[in-house]
Amino acid sequence: MTGQRRAVLIAGPTASGKSALAITRAIASDGIIVNADSMQLYDTLRVVTARPSIEDESRAEHVLYGSVPAAQRFSTGQWLRAVQDVVATSDPARPLIFVGGTGLYFDALINGFADVPGIPDHVVLEVQQEIQALDESERMRLLSAEDPETAGRLKVADPQRVIRALAVKRATGRALSSFQEDQQPGVLGGWEIERLLLWPDRELLRTRIGERFEAMFESGAVEEVEALLAQRPDPSLPAMKAIGVPEISGWLAGRLSRAEAMERAIIATRQYAKRQRTWFRNRMGDWPRSDPGGAAS
Repeated sequence: MTGQRRAVLIAGPTASGKSALAITRAIASDGIIVNADSMQLYDTLRVVTARPSIEDESRAEHVLYGSVPAAQRFSTGQWLRAVQDVVATSDPARPLIFVGGTGLYFDALINGFADVPGIPDHVVLEVQQEIQALDESERMRLLSAEDPETAGRLKVADPQRVIRALAVKRATGRALSSFQEDQQPGVLGGWEIERLLLWPDRELLRTRIGERFEAMFESGAVEEVEALLAQRPDPSLPAMKAIGVPEISGWLAGRLSRAEAMERAIIATRQYAKRQRTWFRNRMGDWPRSDPGGAAS
């Protein structure tokens, strides 16, 4: 024993089998499974976000699952601080098994993260409304006028990046780029790290996604969305944008048929998986890949 702490990082697109593998590894090593999925953080939506079931959670210790009220926002910086608390309070002899599909979380774990303060919801909403009708060149002009430093770093003024930069500047008075220059170090410095990227066959993944969402519809997803909507949440909250929530909401409101809601949710999930694969390919190209061939996560 060297005393060096150990971590296993299991990443992959949605429905690739991450959760099942994490449980197997945790049972074998007495490990602690740490959530690295930005949507599985929120309560209320266990089924919709494909969080591990209560039965699965009883098989191994799980942390940071369903730990944030759905009526709140939770940033990457807040997640990283929560991970630091897990590191500080957990038994050093037990490996931490990070599992999820949010690539930025894994990047922050290893490489560090710009710790930007939380931005008030009303500031984000105001910026969203302001840029809603702007095209890309107009968004870039607006950002350049208010935060030229950050604008100079952007190749494309996509809405999410512009919203983020403008909201940070207006709420803090500082350019987003200035926070990025003060990036905090990663949490796992000096650890023994095993990386694993699950990479199932594309057609198999498409099939799993379809089958999984059909099962979700029958096993509580509708009731979860009803419970979420009963809280009258801000439509801009991350939990309100979880795949399945807008589609089921549309069905409950009579705007979509059940079949249309399911079809749209399946298409959105497949598109999300494609974006995940692209991100992982570009940012985690040196991670060992594995085709799990097992149960979907």
